[in-house]
Amino acid sequence: MSEWEPAGNRYVTCHDDLGLAGGMVCYVKHDSYGEYVFDWAWADAYNRHGMQYYPKVITAVPFTPATGPRLLIRPDADATVIADALMTCARQELAERFSSWHILFPNEASTDLIGADDTWIERHGVQFHWFNQGFTTFEDHLALFNSKRRKEARRERRRVAEQGITFERLNGHQLDFDALKTLFQCYQMTYAVRGSRGYLTEEFFRLAAERIPDSLCVAFAVQHGERMAMSLCLRDQTTLYGRYWGALANVDCLHFETCFHQWIDYAISEGIARFDPGAQGEHKIARGFQPVKTKSFHWIAEPEFRRAIADFVKRERAHIQHYFEACDDHTPFKALDAELGLEVNSGKAALE
Repeated sequence: MSEWEPAGNRYVTCHDDLGLAGGMVCYVKHDSYGEYVFDWAWADAYNRHGMQYYPKVITAVPFTPATGPRLLIRPDADATVIADALMTCARQELAERFSSWHILFPNEASTDLIGADDTWIERHGVQFHWFNQGFTTFEDHLALFNSKRRKEARRERRRVAEQGITFERLNGHQLDFDALKTLFQCYQMTYAVRGSRGYLTEEFFRLAAERIPDSLCVAFAVQHGERMAMSLCLRDQTTLYGRYWGALANVDCLHFETCFHQWIDYAISEGIARFDPGAQGEHKIARGFQPVKTKSFHWIAEPEFRRAIADFVKRERAHIQHYFEACDDHTPFKALDAELGLEVNSGKAALE
């Protein structure tokens, strides 16, 4: 199991005359699990040259491939000055102790601040997100699909319903002992089929329901009166974040319905603008998800490896761009719906 230990049991912080002006969390890692930005090949290269890649330092949310702020800066502070102070302080302490420092999935504001420093190597990735075009029903969402993909989506939903499966969606307030027990069983089943065990405990889910009940969302699939599958999301006012899924039985199309269609329906009903279902998965494209680029930043202490990794990332970015464009070419959306006067480009609709 991967461990994320706070470096020196503290955050990197910056103060001004008004007090705390900025902060940044750093984790010491002895492996690359739970990061979703893969650098195992870099570690292998270090090892083959008789050098140690681990431990390294990560600034990210553990086990969470979701974009967010990585430099925490007080709104009234000078963001550029504070960001420079935070990163300079961290680098000075890291340079002699660790091989590298990696900032994963920063949001746009953090990216602008980090990218202004040319000592970082910028790496790209691709995820698949769903965007609400002002839909009022699930059928509005499907109306943007071409005929083939629309029929496939309806068929997936119908196959699940024909097997007597219904759904209930609960927030943290509504998760009682039995619901939490089934949730945990389903979660562990996802790992059990791969011969491993999930790293989260049953107590974790109970505490999440107690402490962030309004942010926790669970969809249960119910068959013959028994909960038999679940998917778990977190949410804020604008975004739904998909995290975990599991089933106690193998049912055709159940994964697509539980993890995608149910939550798109929920996002529409709640007026949520974006659904981020997690890392990877080209199969999401056919269900209405769009490719989006993600970024990470990497500081490598050893000069020769810094140059080699920078060259690798430069070549990799060309492949990522090609992959991104290839995914965008396979979206299920109609190029033009003459009847509705609706033009769709990369999932973004605009009235003519």
